[in-house]
Amino acid sequence: MRLGVLDVGSNTVHLLVVDAHPGARPLPAHSHKADLRLAQLLDPAGAIGPQGVDRLVATVREAAEAAEDKGVEEMLPFATSAVREATNADEVLARVREETGVDLQVLSGEDEARLTFLAARRWFGWSAGKLLVLDIGGGSLEIAYGMDEEPDCAVSLPLGAGRLTSAWLPSDPADPSDVKALRRHVRAQIARTVGEFARFGAPDHIVATSKTFKQLARLAGAARSAEGLHVQRELKHKSLEDWVPRLAAMTTRERAELPGVSEGRAGQLLAGALVAEGALDLFGCESVEICPWALREGVILRRLDHLPPAP
Repeated sequence: MRLGVLDVGSNTVHLLVVDAHPGARPLPAHSHKADLRLAQLLDPAGAIGPQGVDRLVATVREAAEAAEDKGVEEMLPFATSAVREATNADEVLARVREETGVDLQVLSGEDEARLTFLAARRWFGWSAGKLLVLDIGGGSLEIAYGMDEEPDCAVSLPLGAGRLTSAWLPSDPADPSDVKALRRHVRAQIARTVGEFARFGAPDHIVATSKTFKQLARLAGAARSAEGLHVQRELKHKSLEDWVPRLAAMTTRERAELPGVSEGRAGQLLAGALVAEGALDLFGCESVEICPWALREGVILRRLDHLPPAP
């Protein structure tokens, strides 16, 4: 069965096409991305403005056409924090549905954390023991912990790299006082949740997903993406501590020239690094292993779980 997952996130709209059936690993067949930056297209009242809605409709239509061209039998379309928290979300979803035929399902922050956790569990398997999974998106930070495929604890915090950059780091390069204020804010938010996880005991394996963590790991010396999914990659807390002040002193253009950092993500990398550093520090993580699967794969796996077994 050829499935298409359409992820309308705070930064990008990403169509992932996979060939899959129950009991088998989903095989990527096609990827189609568009940088939309929905989180940055909100007006002062928190609504997605007319220009943003027009761009979203056009981008979703283009992705739907690409899915049809690639022979997708079933589309799994969803939206995350940028649409979820927009004050005009219902109107935006209705217009997307009317003009493209795509019915976006809005995931809650807890849904995001749970589905990302499922993907990490399937990737690492039962032998990984108790997992702590961290995921930094454009609009939110998801944290989940557990022994099984359903986490014992899953939370979502409004600490996405794009959201924080827009709200806290207006200058380029960042003003040191703004960086200091953002660091305090991030740590205060994360610290409130640490106790919820501490009661379950120490994790056996700590995992990070998302583009932000992958880019930070690449800066710290992890293998390039071209070397394949199955190469082990990690990000050490000490390396991250060394990189944060260096990133804070750079302009967006200078960050974009670093290995593994895309031009579109360079502007929000500092905020993402502050969130990653705060999470690793407050959860007592010396290092995290990068998981190549995340939310999109979790959505696929959950759908496959509900299909009848292949004959």
